[in-house]
Amino acid sequence: MPTRILLVEDDPLIVDSLTELLAGSGYSVDTADTQQRAIELAVDSGGAHPYQLILLDVTLRQGNGFAVCAAVKEATPDVPVIFLTASDDEFNTVTGLTMGADDYVAKPFRPRELLARIAATIRRSQPSRRVVSLGPIRIDTDRAYVEREGAELTLSALEYRLLLLFATNPGKLITRDKIRDALWDSAGTYIEENTLSVYIKRLRDKIEGDPSRPELIQTVRGLGYKARG
Repeated sequence: MPTRILLVEDDPLIVDSLTELLAGSGYSVDTADTQQRAIELAVDSGGAHPYQLILLDVTLRQGNGFAVCAAVKEATPDVPVIFLTASDDEFNTVTGLTMGADDYVAKPFRPRELLARIAATIRRSQPSRRVVSLGPIRIDTDRAYVEREGAELTLSALEYRLLLLFATNPGKLITRDKIRDALWDSAGTYIEENTLSVYIKRLRDKIEGDPSRPELIQTVRGLGYKARG
């Protein structure tokens, strides 16, 4: 799904050129030319986060960009706002940043610089997550969330730790002793050899396309296991 940007600008020529520039860079663009319309789209549309960024002119024929920024930041403070300001308008620039705007770009702007600033602002606004992959398996370690091809997989705590061990050591031999050390719980319960085999089988049943022919976790006879690199 493309990143959605709301462009708030009342100059038709700028609207046309910016819409073409942003759309050509893969963004989905909506436009508003008044304060009221911008607030309706960004805040009152019913969606919690309808846009990933607001590109906002300070001066509007009907209303002003400061009011739009205030409404956006009150309703969805994590949605970034970039002000478009006149190159010599220091007062408006400082005022916008003080109100919570994330950046400003002076007019006339260079297209490549504007795109770079937009991309950097969106990137900074997104929460950093560590995602680990094992073939088609995706593991969001911040949420302990596991999915295969978009479908969530329900794992026990021990199965999750076992999967994470394999996913963070792709292509490496992982001995059974190393697995036992990694799974040894805080109470000091030792995992027996047969129990370990059962855990491996259960995990394969959940993550492999064909558990009878495992591809993600392969057995290295007499040594241990190896995760797909």
